[in-house]
Amino acid sequence: MSRGFVKEDDLEHAGTDLPERPLSEHPNYVTPAGLQQLQMQSAELDQERQELTPQNEDAVIQQRLGMIDRDLRYLQARLEHAILVEPTNQPKSQVLFGATVEVVYDEGEHQLFSIVGEDESDIALQKVSWVSPLAKALIGHKVGDSVVWKRPAGDLNLEIIKISY
Repeated sequence: MSRGFVKEDDLEHAGTDLPERPLSEHPNYVTPAGLQQLQMQSAELDQERQELTPQNEDAVIQQRLGMIDRDLRYLQARLEHAILVEPTNQPKSQVLFGATVEVVYDEGEHQLFSIVGEDESDIALQKVSWVSPLAKALIGHKVGDSVVWKRPAGDLNLEIIKISY
């Protein structure tokens, strides 16, 4: 876009009125690792904020500081409402929050999933949020139970073969 169509004030305030990160409507259950992850993210952002604050005359730094402040507000809210669940205190015979569950698909493929808090979930690490359709299908069941994982791509039948905490 040509500079002739941009007001100077728009450039000065670019990125300073960021929308807030949405907070989940669900209780913020966290594992000990999930709580530590939230605390570390908050500490890292706070450190970055302290390092950047002296340079806050730069528009790019102002934009980054705005993002950091927004993310710190989000993390503070998540930490304030965190409900720590110690997986080792869960009943070992049932899939509940904090469980690592081994399942087998109809085709014989085995897969492990850990049921964790929303902020800790990471499908690349086989960590699924407790509010995900997969976790909802597994929670409350025991070894030997067959469950149906309802997915947009089609339902999958899973058999629970191992539960650990």
